Amino acid sequence: MAMSKKSYAQIQRQIEALQREADGLRAQEVAGVVARIKEAIAHYGLTAEQLGYGPTPRRVKAQKVGRAGVPAYSDGLGNVWGGRGPRPLWLKAAIAGNKTLEEFASTVSSLPVKKVKIKISKRRSPSKVYRDQAGNTWSGRGPRPKWLKEALEAGQTLAQLAA
Repeated sequence: MAMSKKSYAQIQRQIEALQREADGLRAQEVAGVVARIKEAIAHYGLTAEQLGYGPTPRRVKAQKVGRAGVPAYSDGLGNVWGGRGPRPLWLKAAIAGNKTLEEFASTVSSLPVKKVKIKISKRRSPSKVYRDQAGNTWSGRGPRPKWLKEALEAGQTLAQLAA
């Protein structure tokens, strides 16, 4: 059996012809599938929502919204918006359909408000400055210097050395 040699261009033409044939067969199969789907939709009276193509409630993702995690605006179907950033499509569509933004406002006043702990700084009040007659000073922070220890041993008090 002798094999005939084909050129690169001939093989490319064969590939293109096969691709056209495959595309035609796929189009026929798709048309058949679409016809069967349309028949089933008509037979059962299915709606776009039932098929998952209509406006359906979306799951609320973990997101920061409004005060104390409560969405500022909600449509009651699971769509929420915290009131920051661009308005979501569901809200834009509703407003375009003669609804007002206030109709979607959440009633936050009836919800419990999260108490916030206020941290009080443990910083000391501004330190005093202590001086002796020789002009030595100490800010009141850190270890006591030698001159201060000697003055306290001699009977002076911190109140007397406070500037």
